[in-house]
Amino acid sequence: MKILMIGGTGTISSAITRQLAAAGHDLWLLNRGNRKNEVPEGVTQIIADIDDEPKVLELLGKKTFDTVCEFIGFLPSQVERDVRLFKGRTRQYVYISSASAYNKPAANHVITEGTTLANPYWEYSRNKIACEELLLKEYRENGFPITIVRPSHTYCERSVPVSVHGPKGSWQVLKRMLQGKQVLVNGDGSSLWTVTWNEDFARGFIGLLGNPKAIGEAFQIMSDEQLSWNQIYQCVANALGVEFRPYYVASEFLATTSPKEWDFTGNLLGDKSVTVMFDCAKLKRAVPGFQATTRFDEGVRRCVQYILAHPELQIEDPEFDQWCDRVIDAQEQAKRSV
Repeated sequence: MKILMIGGTGTISSAITRQLAAAGHDLWLLNRGNRKNEVPEGVTQIIADIDDEPKVLELLGKKTFDTVCEFIGFLPSQVERDVRLFKGRTRQYVYISSASAYNKPAANHVITEGTTLANPYWEYSRNKIACEELLLKEYRENGFPITIVRPSHTYCERSVPVSVHGPKGSWQVLKRMLQGKQVLVNGDGSSLWTVTWNEDFARGFIGLLGNPKAIGEAFQIMSDEQLSWNQIYQCVANALGVEFRPYYVASEFLATTSPKEWDFTGNLLGDKSVTVMFDCAKLKRAVPGFQATTRFDEGVRRCVQYILAHPELQIEDPEFDQWCDRVIDAQEQAKRSV
């Protein structure tokens, strides 16, 4: 297949790029070229800012594609731009939405593609919902051949998944563990979460490309493994070879006391603090044989080894570290005052 990926070098898309290239597809990436060294041999790059429509149109010329995949579309205006650019140029337009768009807590703890989309806590999720609605309208009224994909928490070797971290990523949480300090965990750590290794996600995603059963449909792609946040943090501690020392704080307190720009209201209250279990039966019917095979304890061990071997990924976040200490001190003082 001839495939264009808008993005192609991020957490989710990098694994898809590698697998498509290895399979011999005619793969094109449209991005700013910031990670040229990560692009496999044989992949064609179009270096441009996708928001510069005239330039993109010039570079595309009369090219057409079997599939166009949008990984960096977050606003309805960006999706409207894509429709203008690719209507008549592709047999399938795949939009990466988010499982955070589902209403949580849902009426049923098992989430399917039919679960209501609503998130009053997180503007990011509401924008994803608006993008989906725009695309469905284009499909129904104009026949634009869409497929919507909703990932949950997908990770790769560059970052360890944790529930509470600062704007510079998860390294400071790992550093606190290495220093023997307590780490903040939302609630009591018992809510269930789903994390998916990006190579597993890629296999499910690729199975939807060029798939006639995918046109006009939405699919969620994630592992069948559910873990509590306690289990997730314990796996991280095991990979580091240290003791897990949790300090439990209510998600609402974390959202209220954290800097507004960290957006814990959306990230925690609108997503990570709620138990979710995903049913991927629809994906497995469309992509027979799909199964995520990387257990989290195995995946996170690869992450930790990779990050410890790459100092450029060990990004310090002293503001977050100091805030963690203040939260712990404040809650301890409150306990003593009662």
